Amino acid sequence: MSADTSKMQAAAIRELCKPLRLPTVAAQAVRLAEQAAREKQSHICFLETLLSAEVEEREQNAVARRIKEAHFPKVKTLEEFDFQSAQHLPATLIRHLSEGGYIGRTEPVLLLGEAGTGKTHLATGLGVAACRQRKRVRFTRRRRWSMSWWKPDRTTTEPRDGALDAVRTVGD
Repeated sequence: MSADTSKMQAAAIRELCKPLRLPTVAAQAVRLAEQAAREKQSHICFLETLLSAEVEEREQNAVARRIKEAHFPKVKTLEEFDFQSAQHLPATLIRHLSEGGYIGRTEPVLLLGEAGTGKTHLATGLGVAACRQRKRVRFTRRRRWSMSWWKPDRTTTEPRDGALDAVRTVGD
């Protein structure tokens, strides 16, 4: 096959992928086809590899989109949190929360504490973990909550600004 024919076929594949909304197939088809030919893979194996790349890219994009839509102040993960310097926090409980069971049970997770204790990092980390589990998340600080979320009675004291962070899942 000539180089001109290969270029025309590659261009045709890219154009055919546009209405199908398969950007990864369009971008990787030629490279993966050449690799499959070198490795003497079957057509089915090549197609599986190509479609797997498309699915993987879509999943990564979905997680990135959910993280962006969550409006985190800064994206931080639980893997980055230093549990050694915050020994008052039960690391096993935080890791258990990161599995997302509380979401299915619609249980709230509130993080209270003094400034600099890691509330925002933990809330963001739990939110990122939920995004990775295909959940839509919205990050908010206490001062931006509506009063319907937090109504202290006369016997309790409302935490000062910045002392409460929350991550709320808003659906799948």
